[in-house]
Amino acid sequence: MLIFFFATLITSQLSATAQTGPLKVALAGLSHDHVYLLMQHYKQGEVDIIGIAESDPALINKFKKNYHLADSLFYKDLSTLLKHKKPEVVMAFDPNSAHLSVVKICAPFHVDVMVEKPLATTVKDAEQIVSLAEKYHIQVLTDYETSWYASNQTLYSQVKADQIGDIRKMVAHDGHQGPKEIGCSPEFLSWLTDPKTNGAGALFDFGCYGANLMTWLMDGKAPLAVYATTRHIKPDIYPRVDDDATIVLDFPKATGIIEASWNWPYNIKDLEVFGKTGYLQAVDPNTLRERKGKESDFSIKKLDVPVAPFQNYVAYVTSVLRGQLKPGNDLSSLQNNLIVVKILSAARQSAKEGRKIYLK
Repeated sequence: MLIFFFATLITSQLSATAQTGPLKVALAGLSHDHVYLLMQHYKQGEVDIIGIAESDPALINKFKKNYHLADSLFYKDLSTLLKHKKPEVVMAFDPNSAHLSVVKICAPFHVDVMVEKPLATTVKDAEQIVSLAEKYHIQVLTDYETSWYASNQTLYSQVKADQIGDIRKMVAHDGHQGPKEIGCSPEFLSWLTDPKTNGAGALFDFGCYGANLMTWLMDGKAPLAVYATTRHIKPDIYPRVDDDATIVLDFPKATGIIEASWNWPYNIKDLEVFGKTGYLQAVDPNTLRERKGKESDFSIKKLDVPVAPFQNYVAYVTSVLRGQLKPGNDLSSLQNNLIVVKILSAARQSAKEGRKIYLK
């Protein structure tokens, strides 16, 4: 009996240690350039990478050399990795079109998943991901850079505290000079500029940010209809996909306008919200511009990093997977991101057919 007691105590202590140490992560793919931010978290000891599924020898050698990764970390595919390792989460840094395949492999192993935005390239894939997550009781979270902006978090809190009245209009600007122009890796560009693997061009790459934020502000409700136009301004650089998009979302009492582009003179990710009695603009990660009530001018606030665990995706994912936070309608939640894919898919159809698409 005493031996059993000590064995139970040791097991409990080991379990507690596992739940308080760095997040145990396996990587599915290395071709998405956002993986480099994850590698910074790894270098700082905030995650423990216990396995990497990657088949490209050049990418494997690149990461081994740059981050001093052991040969034993690498596996030819994700299924083989999960037969040998038990991560807390698989983080997918592969093409958007591969996200469903990652979830199909992870779900039977009861391993949670984080993907880079957007969740999927088609509504069918997104719905299958939701079905698998429900069947196997796993989390599937989606990472957006803008989720961790103090400005967006503060803007949302003020809207929900009724500081600017009912929302009338939302405008999101998201874009930069273009993925090739800013120096994205060849591996990333190869699928980012492919309509099958990315879903579209700027329409999906940057349109997803505004769709995600507006769904959040609308309490997880989808728009009634979507209308979109796309442009092909640089066909010599991006021959297969759009490089500029405008999406209009019709809500019962509000309008959302998403401007997404690979043609802007600099990087921009901002969000404007016009309420019945006030205005808020998340200018950049740490700047909020506002004007409320009878104020005669705008005020600008400089903000600190968001309150934990909303400072970055590693902190957030760790908190969710260890039972400290429920995603609900958070920006990373499945509920939100299924709607995002529906918006993007309708926008793609609208741009192709030249008409407004009504969502079911």
